[in-house]
Amino acid sequence: MTDTVTDKPQPSPRGAYRAFRTISTRWMDNDAYGHVNNVVYYSWFDTVVNAHLIEQGALDIHHGEVIGLVIETHCNYFSSIAFPQSVEAGLRVAHMGRSSVRYEVGLFAQGEPLTAAKGHFVHVYVDRATRRPTELPGKLKSVLEALK
Repeated sequence: MTDTVTDKPQPSPRGAYRAFRTISTRWMDNDAYGHVNNVVYYSWFDTVVNAHLIEQGALDIHHGEVIGLVIETHCNYFSSIAFPQSVEAGLRVAHMGRSSVRYEVGLFAQGEPLTAAKGHFVHVYVDRATRRPTELPGKLKSVLEALK
């Protein structure tokens, strides 16, 4: 039987991402197999997206009228990361709709040219009070445009 899968995920280079953040691994991130456990990668996705938005003034997690709710995440793993390595997380926007954004995140072992893991993270932006989808605010749109 021949393999008909032609879209096997491949690592991405650093040039595929628009913004970067360095994240320190912690001793507790390693699992029994001696590498960072898969659930930690999703925490890093959340950190790189939200830290960027907060630092750019596009998201006020305490008082903003609009908040982002995660509706989907996905990750492909290519090579291991382990404590005490640092991770360099790349960020880009793959799609921006009226109320939703698909971020793509690449996780690089420090200094490596290709992703050790990459994935996506989808936010739907909603009114804080009603939790109903709402149009992306102007400041958020401009910050997201810079990540395309």
